[in-house]
Amino acid sequence: MPDPRTAEPFGPVISVYTRSQAIEDGVLVDVTETAREAGFKIPVALSRSVWDRLVALPEGYQGFQSESGRLWDVLWMARHYALRASNSDRVRMCVLVRDIRKDLCDSERPPRRHYPIVAIGAGDDEAAVITVMFPEDD
Repeated sequence: MPDPRTAEPFGPVISVYTRSQAIEDGVLVDVTETAREAGFKIPVALSRSVWDRLVALPEGYQGFQSESGRLWDVLWMARHYALRASNSDRVRMCVLVRDIRKDLCDSERPPRRHYPIVAIGAGDDEAAVITVMFPEDD
């Protein structure tokens, strides 16, 4: 007879969606290589919505910004906020995104503020991983 203190309260697990599957499916974008250059020591992924809204280069931005530069900015800010919140498994960060296009003067529109979360948790093999995501992505 199983010990009732260790039994699953909702029954056996039916299905598991792993981090590696989420990366393979494009739900998460693995940015570990660049994150290591920015000072992270564990794997880092961005949710697809963080990538699309903060890193992916909108049409008309080529020549004014680069995805690698935008990714670096997001990772730099994520590291900054993560170091300030060493006693928590998640922290809200603020990222400013400025519109810089040929048809829009830089001073015409203030930067847009975005508030993703930097979350540390266990990956597929229980080792620590970081995910940068919006609250609705959780």
